[in-house]
Amino acid sequence: MALKTGKEYLESVGQLGLEAHMLGKKTSEVNESGLVKPSQKAVAFTFDAAHDPKTQELFCVESSLCGDVVNRFSHLHQSPQDLVNKVKMQRHCGLGTACCFQRCVGMDAANAIFSTTYDCDAKHGTDYHQRFRDYWTWIQQKDLVVDGAMTDPKGDRGKRPKDQLDPDLFVRVKERRPGGIVISGAKLHQTGMLNSHEILVMPTMTMREGEEAWAVCCAVPTNDQNVRYIYGRQASDTRKLEADLMDVGNSFGGQEVMTVFEDVFVPDERVFLDGEVDFSGILVERFASYHRQSYGGCKVGVGDALIGATALIAQMNGVAGASHIKDKIVEMIHLNETIYSCGIACSAEGQATASGNYLVNLLLANVCKLNVTRFPYELARLATDVAGGLLGTLPSAADLNDPVAGPYIEKYLAANPDYPVVDRMKVLRLIENLVAGAGAVGYLIESMHGAGPPTAQRIMIGRQAGLDQKIEGVKNLLNIA
Repeated sequence: MALKTGKEYLESVGQLGLEAHMLGKKTSEVNESGLVKPSQKAVAFTFDAAHDPKTQELFCVESSLCGDVVNRFSHLHQSPQDLVNKVKMQRHCGLGTACCFQRCVGMDAANAIFSTTYDCDAKHGTDYHQRFRDYWTWIQQKDLVVDGAMTDPKGDRGKRPKDQLDPDLFVRVKERRPGGIVISGAKLHQTGMLNSHEILVMPTMTMREGEEAWAVCCAVPTNDQNVRYIYGRQASDTRKLEADLMDVGNSFGGQEVMTVFEDVFVPDERVFLDGEVDFSGILVERFASYHRQSYGGCKVGVGDALIGATALIAQMNGVAGASHIKDKIVEMIHLNETIYSCGIACSAEGQATASGNYLVNLLLANVCKLNVTRFPYELARLATDVAGGLLGTLPSAADLNDPVAGPYIEKYLAANPDYPVVDRMKVLRLIENLVAGAGAVGYLIESMHGAGPPTAQRIMIGRQAGLDQKIEGVKNLLNIA
């Protein structure tokens, strides 16, 4: 099947007939909602880029499964260069949309499941890997969007899954029926869920003996009648409903959804892990590492947009030549490129798995994500500093268009005469969107908690750093027995 265009993608996701609870009401017209459309537009961007002659080479790649040309967002990485190209593609999308474009999580889940099922089969004699190969070949050929679902509610963090008062606080196998399993539970913070065709459910942590019911990985269609969706709020999210795009700040956007699995039947051919607790942690670790690598591209691209907007508002304000403004923008560039450097480094140092696809360097991927938990916040602070107080007090587009108020706004918000006041207001709204509005969910909060909070990366860095080898190196250097 040919690669979908953005228009064809929107038509396909519209045909799913998804329903969701949004702002206190259940709606069956998800795709008509002004809250959802900006996020769908961002996903559509990733499809159109595969048809754009300027980006086609980066976005299109030959499948290792079926031999067809597929979108890189559904590709299984076959070399370090594939991993590098993934980061470059994500950076392009980040700048092109200035938001979370929602397809990284499915790509990262697929690559983690591919190698983990291979290793699980080798040890336990299961047939998960062939099941997943068949499933993912279908995904590639249909050019579908997949949501990787890992984060469980977790309940009382001091208790294990089996010790919770409610066993559904971690997604579990509730019962077994002929030909499949029944799962129950929920996944939180699901980026782009209502813009996806399929869900890849994964365990959220390393399970132990006695927790086999929670060691489950499987695929579920988003329009399964027993899957419930509750749309997440974002800061200033009702700005997306404004008639004038200027007050929205960005025509693209992100999306987060609480997803409830209410006794969902999953046929055997869509089950890729079922009780093998010894591989639950391996799957989590591999997915997290791929996703931490992803942040070295997507957040850098959004950072590019914020840096560009900051440099432009400095010109509009008439202060671009000031040395302290130049220094702040250089600092923003330095921090952004440091993140990107880690994303490229963990990709270039990637190694082949036994299954044949490539895994990033785990240490460097975690260093990358740990930087992401800090640097975007500093970029946002510097952008706020350079932009000025109008970020918090700017009049509305309706007032600008008002015959009485408008002329006053034009008169008193005039700055550099090379730029109209309306353009200055547009740039301020974009910066506001990224540092304090709906865009800050994907750029700041997600930078902190997406793919795990800072402590998770520090734990992995401690494990992967090879501290014993460093100690031995010093002993050898100093001739210490």
